Amino acid sequence: MLSEIIYRIGVMKRNPSMNACYKELKKTEFATREELDKLQNERLQELMVFCYQNSSYYRNVFLAQKVNPIESVFKVSDLRFLPILDKKTLIKENESIHTIKNYNFKKLFFSETSGSTGEALTFYKDERWDSYNRASINRGLSWFNVNPWDRNGYFWGFDFNFFKQFKIKFFDMLVNRFRLFSYSDKELSVFLKKCRKAKYLEGYSSMIYEVAKLANKNGIKIDNLSLIKGTSEKIYPYYHKETIKAFGCKIVSEYGAAESGIIAFECPEGQMHLNEETAIVEVVDGRVIITNLIARSFPTIRYDLGDFVELSEEKCSCGREHKVLKEVTGRVGSNILGENSTFYPSLTLYYVFKNIALQHGIELAYRCEQKVLGQLDVYIEHDMTKSLVKILDNEFKKYFNGNISCNYYSTQSVRVKGKKLKDFVSFI
Repeated sequence: MLSEIIYRIGVMKRNPSMNACYKELKKTEFATREELDKLQNERLQELMVFCYQNSSYYRNVFLAQKVNPIESVFKVSDLRFLPILDKKTLIKENESIHTIKNYNFKKLFFSETSGSTGEALTFYKDERWDSYNRASINRGLSWFNVNPWDRNGYFWGFDFNFFKQFKIKFFDMLVNRFRLFSYSDKELSVFLKKCRKAKYLEGYSSMIYEVAKLANKNGIKIDNLSLIKGTSEKIYPYYHKETIKAFGCKIVSEYGAAESGIIAFECPEGQMHLNEETAIVEVVDGRVIITNLIARSFPTIRYDLGDFVELSEEKCSCGREHKVLKEVTGRVGSNILGENSTFYPSLTLYYVFKNIALQHGIELAYRCEQKVLGQLDVYIEHDMTKSLVKILDNEFKKYFNGNISCNYYSTQSVRVKGKKLKDFVSFI
């Protein structure tokens, strides 16, 4: 098959170690708990020695904590003695964290990611790190009998000019991909027509949800897909109703970040398994702390990714013994300011609407905005009935103790009007 040939040639050129990484990941796919623990300890020790020898930042951190991985073995259980790393430190100590001046990597890839503050984090990713990341994604695809070269649709479009679109479409053609650039009737019609010959779809979950709603509104149903993969955003339960109706599939979650790699991937049984061969996941005060076991050019040891998560001890019926990420409950965000200058974490909204779903069976798409002290504007994709307003009032009073008054608005879409497709990438 031509698409497979092109894909394999591209892998040989860009990621020569990826096939070996993929085979290793498939080999440990059903490893025992003991085998996974042993592998993590071995890879952590290798990482610590490498950082001690090649990163001036980590060497200073280790010395300050009286840690010398060359003289003594460092285990996963010892990580708690090291400080937690945040994104500001990654930016401030960027050069000293990097190891590229002390170690000769055969190939490096430049990466850039911006945070909520808009301050960019730039770093170089070594080829083995990049290969493991791509191989981890491919292993997840394989759980759904999908190959990376299969025909696929991409919900990651931007409103580029004609020439940039032409360039992107050319590269998409090489990887057997098509994508959505806008929500125009013409673009949407063409995209959905191509979906009928696709094996899987992927991209921002909020965009997938919006397109599924439009497809359902127009009576369009696609039933030939094996997988819909959402990434970079939280996937809300109400998304699945629309995507199952439109595409015959729920959205499968892939969780990770550019600087930390793939952290977890959802299996066919609906459980998100940690990618324990490449990352150690700790939960400290509800926040996810990641140690990337593979990264060498820009190591991240005990990195606070900025999300609240829950882990589960539950064993999955799929047979994989990798630990389960029960839920990504939300991104650490801005506070909500109540009367008398009372602060409430934005995560409180998650629990308000989760309770409504669990206790009343009502799953709501929502967006909340605060413009006035002690007031919250709540936009909901639902008819604003008296019974719903009563339920909302009771839940908000329960969590905000009467310090927040709410204005409710019914809307066809929680997406902010006037935003271009490229702006529609933030958490709702």
